[in-house]
Amino acid sequence: MTQDAVVQRTVVVKGTPEQAFAVFTQQFDAIKPREHNLLGAPIVETVLEPRVGGRIVDRAEDGTECAWARVLAFDPPDRLVFSWDIGPTWQLEPDPANASEVEIRFVADGPDRTRVELEHRHLDRHGDGWESVRDGVADEQGWTLYLERYAGLVPTA
Repeated sequence: MTQDAVVQRTVVVKGTPEQAFAVFTQQFDAIKPREHNLLGAPIVETVLEPRVGGRIVDRAEDGTECAWARVLAFDPPDRLVFSWDIGPTWQLEPDPANASEVEIRFVADGPDRTRVELEHRHLDRHGDGWESVRDGVADEQGWTLYLERYAGLVPTA
């Protein structure tokens, strides 16, 4: 893995790691933008199933679903790791060997502050064109937007 195959973002929020982790995992529906949609109909909710082996699933108003991630680690209040099963053509990647990983760490930064560190790694696993995935998630409409929306749910420090 080259350093170019990693995207990192950080935000500091008020509250303990327990509080920060709970907001991120329990309110993921409010964090993920509806316009990030692989379905043929508008998304009505995004569900993060809070367990190893769980999925992150978009549900559309027509009842269709798109499971675009698998929960690989669920370690409250320290970290969450999930696969990124979306390839360079912005379609679902059926082969788990070609998926990248997203790790979110919740690190105490004083008595009532938490540093939330997001690392999207192994982007080169997506194969030819992986740079488009990197560029998309590194963009202001990628992980930066997710963390801005998250920070809107948890007061920033």
